[in-house]
Formats: sequence, C-alpha cells, structure tokens
Amino acid sequence: MEVVLHTHLGKHQNIIHCLGSGEDALWTWIAMELAEGGDLFDKIEADEGVGEDIAHLYFTQLVNAVAYMHSMGVAHRDIKPENVLLSAEGDLKLSDFGLAALFKKDGQLRLCNTVCGSPPYIAPEIVSGRRSKRADMLDTGYAANICDVWSCGIVLFVLLVGNTPWDEPTKRSAEFKEYVETGGHTTDELWSKIPAELLSLLRGMLKVDPKERFTLDEIRTHPWCTRKNPYLTASGRNANPVGLATQMLSQLRIDFTRPPTQSQREFSQDADEDGDAMDIDTDTDPRRSSAVNFLSSTQPETPSAETPFDWERPPRLASHDGISASQPVTIPDNRPINMSSTPCLSQLPSSTQDMLSQDPSMTQFSSTPGVPLTFTQAARKFADILPSYSLARFISPHNLGLLLPLLLTALHRLGVPSPSFTETQIEEAEKAGTASIRVKMADGRRQGLNGHIVIEKAVYDGSAYWEVRFVKASGDPLEWRRFFKNMVLCVGDVVLRPN
Repeated sequence: MEVVLHTHLGKHQNIIHCLGSGEDALWTWIAMELAEGGDLFDKIEADEGVGEDIAHLYFTQLVNAVAYMHSMGVAHRDIKPENVLLSAEGDLKLSDFGLAALFKKDGQLRLCNTVCGSPPYIAPEIVSGRRSKRADMLDTGYAANICDVWSCGIVLFVLLVGNTPWDEPTKRSAEFKEYVETGGHTTDELWSKIPAELLSLLRGMLKVDPKERFTLDEIRTHPWCTRKNPYLTASGRNANPVGLATQMLSQLRIDFTRPPTQSQREFSQDADEDGDAMDIDTDTDPRRSSAVNFLSSTQPETPSAETPFDWERPPRLASHDGISASQPVTIPDNRPINMSSTPCLSQLPSSTQDMLSQDPSMTQFSSTPGVPLTFTQAARKFADILPSYSLARFISPHNLGLLLPLLLTALHRLGVPSPSFTETQIEEAEKAGTASIRVKMADGRRQGLNGHIVIEKAVYDGSAYWEVRFVKASGDPLEWRRFFKNMVLCVGDVVLRPN
C-alpha cells in the first residue's frame, strides 16, 4: 500500500519522490529521493523553537505538501517531526507514507478506521473513538484528511516553541484537559510564547470537533499565512539558503547556566486515571497494552549492529587522517590541557584551534549566540552552514577512564537505564579507541527513544581527543536533541568549548 500510494503521488517539490520499488523472496525495497539536508527538527533547539519567519517558511511548505496529497485523495496520517526532512537547499520534504490512506477515489470520500499515528501529534477523534471489536480498529471511522490538519497544527506549535502542547489529546494530559475546558485559552506557559496573531490559526487547526476544524483553504488564507517572508519565494522555495542556515545554526545553543529540562510537566494523579487514555509506547512501561502496537511509527530502527555508525559520522572526522585509534595521546609543543577547568579552544595549539573552530557543532557551546564570519563568507549553499549530519556531539580532551563513568552517571541522574563497565572493559575500550552505550528509554512524552552514545578517539595534529556522538536509532528528533542537551549539561565540565 505504501508503494502504491507513494507512487500515485508522483512528483512534488515538498514530498520525497518515490523512484522505484521491487521485491524478491527475502526483501521488499523502495528507492526514494535522498533528503540531503537531513532532519529538519534535528536543527531546531528543544524548548526554544525558531523565529516566525522560519516557522512560516516550513509551515507553508508543509501545508503545500499536504494540500497536494489531499488533492490526489491521499492522507498521510503520520505527520510528525520524524517524517519532516530537508533537501540540500533547506527546503522541506515530507516523507514516510507507511500509514498513508486513500480517503477519496473517483470523487467519493471514505472514512478510515485504523488507529494509528504518534500520540503527541494524533487527532483526538482517533483516540476517543470506541474500539469494541478490535483494539486497532474504531467502530466509527474518521476523516483522515481532517486529522492531517490537526497534526500540521501541532507541528507548527513545535516549530514555534520547541515543544509539543501536550503528550496526547486525552483527559489524562493535564495540558490538553485545560485546553479543552478553556476553549483553547489555556494558561499553559508554552502558549504564552505564541505570537498573538497566530493564536487564532492554531486554535482553528486544533478544534477538537473535526467539523469545526479549519480547512486547508482557510489555513492558507489566514492573515499569518499570507504574510510576507524574506525566506520564501513566490514558488514556495527557500529564497536564502545560506542566510536561513546561518540563522538556524545561531539558534542551536546550549545554556550551561540552565538545569536539565523535561519535555512536559508531570501529570496529575486524577488525570492519569482517565479511562480513555492512550497506551504508552515503550517496552519498559508496565501499563503498556497490545493496542500500542498500532500507534507506533513505521520507521525501522537505524541498524545497530557492530558498526562504526558511518551514516552519522561528520565527514571531517571520517577521513583517514582525522580518526586514528593508534595515534599517541599527547599534546604537541608541551602544552598540556588544564584538566582542573573546563577545556576551551584557547588551550589547544593554534592549528587545532583553527581546525575545530570550523566545526559547526562547536557553535552550540558558545556563551553567546552567533556563527563565525568564516562560515558565511565561504558558504554557497544551505549545507555549507548547517550540515546534514546531527550536531548532537561534543569533543573532550579528557581520557576515556574519566569520560565514560561521567556519561554513565549522567544517564543515571536523568533516569535513563545504562549498562555498567568494569575497569578492564574501560581499559580495553581506551586501547581500541572506541566505546558505545546503548540508550533505550521513554522520552518525556512517554514515547520510545532509542539510540547509542558513541565515543571514539579523534586525532588532531597528532593529539588525541574523544568525540562523543549521540546517534538516534528511532524516536522524535526534538526529544533526542533534548536528551543530548541534558546530557551535555550534566557533563559540561569536560566538554570542549569555544573561547
């Protein structure tokens, strides 16, 4: 069904193009356009979001993609950050049609009955419907295209504030309960970050009654949607790829004076006892039931076998002269790092400073937001400023014997299950130049979040450092970014920072 519907859509500038498909006795494969810009929400700061112009650009492109799909009779049914990617020039590309459905054929509308989607982004009519026969099927169907509108509204909210308005659209969520009871005039502090002229658009898209929900035409004619935008061309493309990437990179910043944060507040006990609540999408939660299987996303986990995670490794460090486990651990010119203080670039040899100052991931640790002029002067495209690979990584000059226990302690502090390493195992890992910590948890919204913390020796100018990469296998990219931020705040004293 995914192949049929994706192929049926043909080409659209904001939808990943299906190039072909096939199968044999063992595999079914789909060849798709490469989203060379990576994940959009991997480049958005958790709990901060982006400015109105950037949010407007990507929301406009998302609505254009959804409107085209709907014109072809196809509803996506799983619109969420995991499925929003970028082209090489920073334009939005909607992906993953594994839950897509044909809601209109030959002019005839049909309702859908399958319970599917991601709880923070799913429409309330899917959750609240009766399931008397099967846990994954509603007795009364829903209009899938109208559910897509709800999901787009949640995505817009996340673009603006870097967080979802609620965990799930049920009474178990205190935030959603208050939203319904106040008619959208909630006192939740997240809503206070929304510009006033945008509130009417969001409330219109997030009408609990699908019959009252804004249509795509009403959305596109809303005053906020018709506003002028320096990043948007008349054809709906990114008008300034370098400028956009520069702005987005400057907004990725970790404030070391702040404590770790959660994605949502704790729920009240009364709300938690509501009977129509959704199931929890994690293997470790005792309240999980079989129904949750029908609420999971369609992406497989990134392969997690014994591999060096090459798909996530920054190109600069992947070169043969960039990483070497056999290089001596020394500091050239007899300039030792002061291990009693937070390591800074100024403590390193000038040639190493020059090399690392060009690493875009270093900017997020700066005490003041901004992007070095050398970045923008040489940039010609979006990816020259904001790379496709994840910036969830840091470099440390400290040895693995100190670094690994600190990371394990940080996981424990954040309530994340972690393995134990013996001294012998740490010594072997230091000798091999690599170590990996498996991360499998529920995020702050009780959704599955899985991946690895990969620690590898990186050699610059003959001196060894350790690069710590947070490689997501599955889950919400914004939640993974939040997890990375919290881990960095817990181990901040060993993170190499700009001057």
